Amino acid sequence: MLSSETALSTREKLLRAKEAAPLLARLTTAEKDDILLRIAQALETDAEKILQANAADLRNSSLSGAMLERLTLNPERVRSMVQGVRDVVSLPDPIGQLLAEWTRPNGLQIRKLRVPLGVIGIIYESRPNVTVDTIALALKTGNTIVLRGGKEAYRSNAC
Repeated sequence: MLSSETALSTREKLLRAKEAAPLLARLTTAEKDDILLRIAQALETDAEKILQANAADLRNSSLSGAMLERLTLNPERVRSMVQGVRDVVSLPDPIGQLLAEWTRPNGLQIRKLRVPLGVIGIIYESRPNVTVDTIALALKTGNTIVLRGGKEAYRSNAC
């Protein structure tokens, strides 16, 4: 069960995400891609800091086996996270794509377009790469996102 302090904090985060959603939904493809490229650059620049935070998470973790492997970052995994963000930049922007269009017998024209969902909330295990992957995909699709990663990856996710 969440404490009232945690629940209030989560509620506040969701309300802020809701307020930001219309602004993010209006970003152009170029603006979204620029932000994504800056995220990739920040990951590269801060790679050592991220690895140090992850090492602290590993030291304080009681995980073992596959769960510990999922939590573990190394230089190659950080490079993979950077490349993942750059790969999202290269994807076509899905927002505004015309999916279908038709005219009703009364002359009303209907168009089905891809639009952002708004606010996405994700709760996930101790996998720091998921933090980066979901942020990149949410941004590319014009959505705000509130993440709740596993406590074992607290320091890694905070970077």
